[in-house]
Amino acid sequence: MATTGKLEKVLILAFETSERAESGGKTEADDSFEALINPETYTLEYKVKTAEGQGQGTSGAQQKFAYTMPEELSFEFLFDSTGIIDGKPSSDGVFDDVDHFRKILTEYRPSSHEPYHLKMVWGNLIFKGRAIELGITYKLFNPDGQPIRAVARAKFKGSVEEKKRVAREDRRSADLTRLRKVRAGDTLPLLCYQMYGDPRYYLEVARANGLGNFRTLAPGAEIVFPPLDKGAQT
Repeated sequence: MATTGKLEKVLILAFETSERAESGGKTEADDSFEALINPETYTLEYKVKTAEGQGQGTSGAQQKFAYTMPEELSFEFLFDSTGIIDGKPSSDGVFDDVDHFRKILTEYRPSSHEPYHLKMVWGNLIFKGRAIELGITYKLFNPDGQPIRAVARAKFKGSVEEKKRVAREDRRSADLTRLRKVRAGDTLPLLCYQMYGDPRYYLEVARANGLGNFRTLAPGAEIVFPPLDKGAQT
């Protein structure tokens, strides 16, 4: 991607609904926050959920893929009214700016009955999600106790607009790996019907989980339902 040389600040856009956050820009946002100074770093975390499965006659447990967890993004934001950063000292302090930032990230919205859906934009980073953690440290004060510098540490968890999430997590799709805990009365063909829409996948699921006796499932046991070839049973 070619650079323009123009200074771009980290921008957080806030939306009442996930649908609007999916495609909306700054002009469509219900509120927004622009960083005073860009961070030196940000951290993206990717996690995979696994389940232990032990084959019959083996002594070790193999980690089986269950699903990919939502990514997490961590940022530090600096607030400063001393003028040392932008050359514009202010006697108002930083409390109001920090409180506005807090409200965008965490405040309950009566109109939507939840906090805002957020979109972080900076360079080639476009991250959609919700704030899950926010810590604010006030570091410098006027003689009257008014804070004039603060650091906010925020963590966000990625999210997908509901219609897209439902499409990705089609409970009858044989293209996705899922994890299911066995309940009393469950059978493997029944679970395969619930997961794939076809009970005939039970032998493949039994092999994937190392089940020697698939006719008896222990309540509480976790069964991994892996991606399967849809055409294999036709």
